[in-house]
Order: sequence, then C-alpha cells, then structure tokens
Amino acid sequence: MRYLVFSDIHGNLEALEAVLKDARKKRIDHYLFLGDLVGYGASPNEVIQQVQALAHLSLVRGNHDKAVAGLDSIQTFNPIAAAGIEWTRKSLNKKYLHFLASLAKSPLIVHDNITICHGAPFDEDYYIFGEFDAAEAFGYISTPVCFFGHTHFPFVYVEREEMVEGTFIEKFPAEIKLEKGARYLINPGSVGQPRDRDPRAAYAVYDSKNNRLKFNRVEYNIAESQRKILATDLPAALAERLSLGI
Repeated sequence: MRYLVFSDIHGNLEALEAVLKDARKKRIDHYLFLGDLVGYGASPNEVIQQVQALAHLSLVRGNHDKAVAGLDSIQTFNPIAAAGIEWTRKSLNKKYLHFLASLAKSPLIVHDNITICHGAPFDEDYYIFGEFDAAEAFGYISTPVCFFGHTHFPFVYVEREEMVEGTFIEKFPAEIKLEKGARYLINPGSVGQPRDRDPRAAYAVYDSKNNRLKFNRVEYNIAESQRKILATDLPAALAERLSLGI
C-alpha cells in the first residue's frame, strides 16, 4: 500500500493544493495526516474542506487544531501563534470548528502496522528534537514505523538493537529503504510552514509493500499565500517567514 504522509498545513491552501497535485502522480492508496490543519495561514476553511474530501484518510489533531477548537489554552503559545489561533477561531465555519474538536488524539494505529502522532507517542504536544527524545518515543510504540509532525523538520530516526540514530533530510527527493528488524520514527516535514530554510512544501510517500519511503518537496505559489495573509489581521511576520522557510 502506498501512503501519502503529510503534516502541519497550517491554513496554507496553496501549499496543500501543490502537494495533492504532485501526489496524484504517485498512485496513493491512503492518506496519513499528522495534525495542525490550521493556525498561521489565511485559508483554514478551504484547507479543512479539501482534507475532509480525501478518500481513505487517517488523521490526528495538532496543538493548533486543539487550541482553535477551544480544547486547549493559548497561553503556552507565543504571541504571533496566539494571534493566528484567535484569528482562525473567528474566521472558521462552525461546522469546521466542530470537526477540529472531533479529531482523534495521538497516537493512532493505522492498519495494525503504522503509528501516527502529532508530537510524540507519549505526549501529543511534545517536540521530538534529537536522539534522546526519539529513544524515549520508541518506548511507547509497538509498530515498526511511527510518523510524527510538529517540528516542521524532515527527519528520520532509526532504532537498531536499542541504539538510536537520527538523520536530517537535506536533499530532495530522498529515498530510504526501511530495514527489517529496525524501527523508525519519521517526520515528513511541513506542508504549509517549513522551518528548515527550504520554503517548498514537504511531504513523504511510504510504500509499505516494498518498505521504501521517499521524501518530496514541491514548489507552490508562496506569493499568493502571503497576499492572503497580508489582506487579513494576521501578523505580517506569518507572511514573511513563508519565503524564508523558517
């Protein structure tokens, strides 16, 4: 089975559309979304509508999804992120607010052999940064592969005989062969707000039959996403960072 693995759209419709268009060439059987449909970007209604329309979709909530739905306080967010949450909450159609509130909490096991989560399998809001965090996370998963988001960085952690090694993905496309007997924690990067200084939208395709994973990047209309943000009351910094990939 071929899975499209994507995360952290953050209300960026143009980036999402570019990813879905590119993915149509790759014969996707199932979609795995790792949280944060909204927050930061100016098209939350349209993003949710497009993701909801995907057939064969498994998804979990992100911290911005929770906060917009009123399930979490914004006090832990920085001022720019909090402003994005408040704007999104006011701008979102009620049916989509209800949809965000109904999203599953991490972790979620899909097809018995894949775990998906937003932050970490032991805490949906925790950031996995580095091998120490990854080693702790491996203790909470029972599947060979766990996909996570939240950090906005494309990364692979592999556990072999209780040793954990992490690799930051810098060149695209990048393909890896998953080894038998090893376990993997994989972040596909962010669709709508990359932070690895590459502004292109990021996603991955996992071929479970052949045990292969491919990291992809795709250009999108950043200027249009920026224009939409600047036409609202959202902080201008949210538009500026898109072209920088930070």
